[in-house]
Amino acid sequence: MAFPKPRSSSFATTSRTHMRTSGGTIDDSFLTEIKNTQNCKLSQKQKTLVSKLRKNLAEEYLRYLSERDARKILIADLNELRYQREDMSLAQSPGIWGEDPVKLTLALKMARQDLTRTQMELNTMKANFGDVVPRRDFEMQEKTNKDLQEQLDSLRSDYEEVCKEHEILLQLHMTTLKERDQFHSELQEIQRTSTPRPDWSKCEDVVAGGPDRWQKLAEGKNSDQLVDVLLEEIGEGLLREKDFFPGLGYGEAIPPFLRYDGFVENKKPSKKDVINLLKDAWKQRLVEEKEKFPDFFFSFLEHRFGPSEAMAWAYTIFENIKLFRSNEVMSQFYAVLMGKRSESVYIKQKETVAQLLKEMTNADNQNEGVITMENLSTVLKSNFPFKKEEKIQELMEAGGWHPNSSNADLLNYRSLFIEDEEGQSMPFVQKLWEQYVDEKDEYLQELKQELGLELYDEVTLPRLREALTNIDPGLDRQTLHGYLSRAFQLPMTELPEEGEEKEEGIVVWLKIALERLRMTDIRRMGSREQEPPS
Repeated sequence: MAFPKPRSSSFATTSRTHMRTSGGTIDDSFLTEIKNTQNCKLSQKQKTLVSKLRKNLAEEYLRYLSERDARKILIADLNELRYQREDMSLAQSPGIWGEDPVKLTLALKMARQDLTRTQMELNTMKANFGDVVPRRDFEMQEKTNKDLQEQLDSLRSDYEEVCKEHEILLQLHMTTLKERDQFHSELQEIQRTSTPRPDWSKCEDVVAGGPDRWQKLAEGKNSDQLVDVLLEEIGEGLLREKDFFPGLGYGEAIPPFLRYDGFVENKKPSKKDVINLLKDAWKQRLVEEKEKFPDFFFSFLEHRFGPSEAMAWAYTIFENIKLFRSNEVMSQFYAVLMGKRSESVYIKQKETVAQLLKEMTNADNQNEGVITMENLSTVLKSNFPFKKEEKIQELMEAGGWHPNSSNADLLNYRSLFIEDEEGQSMPFVQKLWEQYVDEKDEYLQELKQELGLELYDEVTLPRLREALTNIDPGLDRQTLHGYLSRAFQLPMTELPEEGEEKEEGIVVWLKIALERLRMTDIRRMGSREQEPPS
């Protein structure tokens, strides 16, 4: 809104002109006072004008509110009249004769309210549950998902199992390829170097005793063993032709009982006499175990034949036991005498056989010399708790059991332990010895695998102790120290205790340690898995 221009400016100009013309008679303070008065009047007028304008604006706004409210009331009345007219037209329609118009109007109003409320609920439901699926569909999908998950887990498990089997098959395949290549190389080598299989029947007319004796000697033997038998027969003839043996001298490599210069007489005993002499030596050895075995052997001969004949008998016995390797008594005595096997092996074997005979005798309640197959199985399992079932079966078969036998069948157990005139044991005792040798080899092979070393690698005392304890938890302290003493060639009193610093300084090649253990009596004392024996 335009405001009128104040007229004070012309007055002020005229006054200033008049004051200048009057020669400056009016001072500055008076001018300032006049100016302030004029400003106050101008400010007062402006405030009055603003108040008036605000009042006019408020009146106009109230008029606007009144007109707006009146318009709303008018529109509401118009709508009400229109609804009444529609209601009247519905009341006068021919389809609803007899209905009360007021009732219908009220019903229509309530219906509109229900419609509005329902529409609001519908909009709310759409807003809140527009992305929600029905429970039935959800449960069906959840069940389907669970079934698929189970199938997936099963397929994953099958896949992992197939992968493992695949890896095993690959390893088996590689092993088979290596074995095939090895067998192929061996076959080519055999084809290149082998000779035709000999006709052993030709030996019947050469061996003393004729065909009958040769058949007895060759029974159950392979070609390699038959060669040994034939060499023994030839060597026996040559040995009997010798009247004297040349002395081997006094070198350090010569056994003490053979140190002699010159010639010694060949006493030419029979094979049976040599075996009986060796048996007597073993009986005497079990009583006297103070000196080393070679020294004991020579002392035994001196006591038996006198100092003058002892050397001749020593050479005679030595040549015989060196020749007859197929004989149990001679071969075992030779191995112990030359230090290739500990005498504890022979002693333990004899103790085992004696213990079996004792327990079988105890099982023979009637003292008739027979026991049942069930008694035999019980005795074997109680004496060899760590043998596998098939090993027990082999012993029973060697003792006379066969698949058609029953537990009640009787067995002459004393016949299992008799020896022939040459000291050869029955198949039962032979099988017992074979199993002992095989089990010792398996034990040492398992020890080598536990160590994870090559034959020419060095093994320390604590590492060997740990490996022995791992593969055979049933080892007692004394037996373990005995094995370690044998492997490292140390007296048991000088073995350091576990944890001592000097343990690491005691080393030996693995090959030498295994050979030393193979010479001694070593056997499993407990199950590695700590499972009950079969």
